[in-house]
Amino acid sequence: MMGRCSISSSSNTNEVNLFKSLTGIQQLVETRQFKAWFLDQFGVLHDGKQPYPGAISTLEKLATSGAKMVIISNSSRRASTTMEKLKSLGFDPSLFVGAITSGELTYQHLQRREDDWFEKLGSCCIHMTWNDRGAVSLEGLGLRVVEYVEEAEFVLAHGTEALGLSSGAAVPMKLEDLEKILEQCAAKRIPMVVANPDFVTVEARALRVMPGTLAATYEKLGGEVKWMGKPDKIIYKSAMAMVDEEASDCIAVGDSLHHDIKGANAAQICSAFITGGIHATELGLGKFGEVADQSSAHALSKKYDAYPSYILPSFTWLSFCLALVCAVEDQCAIEDQGFTGNPNLNEEEDSNGLGQIGSSPSPVVQPMVWFSLYHGPEPLAGPVLSSRGSS
Repeated sequence: MMGRCSISSSSNTNEVNLFKSLTGIQQLVETRQFKAWFLDQFGVLHDGKQPYPGAISTLEKLATSGAKMVIISNSSRRASTTMEKLKSLGFDPSLFVGAITSGELTYQHLQRREDDWFEKLGSCCIHMTWNDRGAVSLEGLGLRVVEYVEEAEFVLAHGTEALGLSSGAAVPMKLEDLEKILEQCAAKRIPMVVANPDFVTVEARALRVMPGTLAATYEKLGGEVKWMGKPDKIIYKSAMAMVDEEASDCIAVGDSLHHDIKGANAAQICSAFITGGIHATELGLGKFGEVADQSSAHALSKKYDAYPSYILPSFTWLSFCLALVCAVEDQCAIEDQGFTGNPNLNEEEDSNGLGQIGSSPSPVVQPMVWFSLYHGPEPLAGPVLSSRGSS
């Protein structure tokens, strides 16, 4: 049986931070170490468009084991939209205790103003939001969106595709144009609240720029940034409170070393790093389920100063050699439920969680199509240099 996790990490020593390499989630479940599982979604459960092979059946098996599961996501959207997103992809929302998103945390802090930092923030903001993905609603927050930096008291970053207008609409903007506005904001020395700390996210076979990229730019310009969500331990503490479990009984599963794993380290909980997500290219992985070289994984962990307790190729119950069988089970489960949802609903696409009607007639592609998608000759594409809205 595996022992308890060691979560010590330091970039200032020569200590080698070791992790256990596993082939499937079943190995972790059989240890009976963890009562609560905090799951990232993009890059772990799905790619923004389709569930990964075996992910649905793995969740069902995990639930059967008695695990309390919570989605923790760096999404600009509120928690209810996350559950709509998962349902649209064929996941059963009833399997989860709930969801906590960086967007939900941002909303609650802006609305309640319970700490000194938010109390002093003011109400006039420059709002950076989404265009193609759907502008984020600020309803209920008592904020006034302004279009001139001179009038702004802070910057609110929900997206990377557009600038919010005082009318409630949004005008599309390239990433570089938003960065020029940030230069003016930094010169005025107003703070920023970033509702999604991710730098990039998995979208189908590409990586897309997220608001964390704007926040990192703002810090380089000398601006003050309030990071809401991972890797800040606040989101993990909220998840622990939701399931009423101690840190020693929890494990976080994610594909981002900087956000998921570093955040778990900060919260002093165990973590499982899914290598086939946003770091796939850095690890030289070109196929879904491909096992990462351990020395490469160690080097990458050291680079990000983030140390997982375990690493796995994908969120599958067993090794990927059986993932296609699980994918067939997933397809049957969806058909048994009579699923008619929209597979193209993107959590960052619609402010009310309803999404736009997509052109795809099927909620999940057939398993053999998955095989061709994730076993093609080309690796996962690297980060795009501009936002999706400008392409």
